[in-house]
Amino acid sequence: MAIIITDECINCGACEPECPNTAIYEGADDWRYADGTDLNGDVVLPSGKAANANEANEPLSDEIYYIVPDKCTECVGFHDEPQCAAVCPVDCCVPDPANEESQEQLTAKQKFMHHD
Repeated sequence: MAIIITDECINCGACEPECPNTAIYEGADDWRYADGTDLNGDVVLPSGKAANANEANEPLSDEIYYIVPDKCTECVGFHDEPQCAAVCPVDCCVPDPANEESQEQLTAKQKFMHHD
């Protein structure tokens, strides 16, 4: 499952640079599928959703850091554990039960975003 940042977030920003997928954004910042990935132009995500990787998307939060579920792989393919949760001083980076994914799905998503 993807990771979510809860409203206990203190906006310290420790998590953002740790994300290998650039899936973490500061509150109110637009996000793109292309940010920190090999994606470019029109793509069809592993979920089947069509998107333009270079288009700016609305922030998922205006107040606290947030994680884009379509880009979060729980650091699969990079680290043994989610790095955002490992560095968070207030333990607000937790599994998101609304976005459960298998190890295989997370691996496929990582390979899709980063054309090794």
